[in-house]
Amino acid sequence: MIRLLLADDQTLIRAGFRALLDAEPDMEVVAEAGTGRETVRLAESQVPDVVLMDIRMPDGDGLAATRQILANPRLTSTRIIILTTFELDEYIAEAVRAGAAGFLVKDTEPEELIRAVRVVHDGDALLSPSVTRRIMAQLAVHSRAASKAVPLDQITEREREVLALVGEGLNNAEIAERLFITPLTAKTHVSRIMTKLRVRDRAQLVVLAYESGLVRPGWSS
Repeated sequence: MIRLLLADDQTLIRAGFRALLDAEPDMEVVAEAGTGRETVRLAESQVPDVVLMDIRMPDGDGLAATRQILANPRLTSTRIIILTTFELDEYIAEAVRAGAAGFLVKDTEPEELIRAVRVVHDGDALLSPSVTRRIMAQLAVHSRAASKAVPLDQITEREREVLALVGEGLNNAEIAERLFITPLTAKTHVSRIMTKLRVRDRAQLVVLAYESGLVRPGWSS
């Protein structure tokens, strides 16, 4: 059963999400929050699998709440999907920087929202290649020097190739096709990279691929 926390300052939106998600046989809404502070408190007490997080809320916005939740060692298995009416690139980039595993606008089709919950719960990231390119473009605007602290020496040359392709936004099947390997092998490479580099999910790998200097906007691996 996927345990969900709904965080949105609009009661009607929360009610709509609850009705949709509670109707799924493998999902259960365990709590609702209307502020950033309340979201953090309920996440600590309920330990949800997935949080649907609004960005703009009173008493601490969704990005701040995301950072606090994902910094909590008790919540290492919690995944966060950012939901907002504001499809602005700076929000997308900051959400991924904060550790969110997915980003959806609130007018997403119901079946797409349900699929997103399952995808993120399974440990994958909800980032299409187009969204990935937008994230990287935003990171370029606020460019940092390539981080020497990123331990790329801990991964093999093949894993660097895979990481670069993840940074481009390719999924496992696309990586497999590019490198002439099986999708299962691609998935194994990605899992090993996340373990070695100590990142939560694929979304964080995208940011790491850019900030390490391994990938730059406009590059093709």
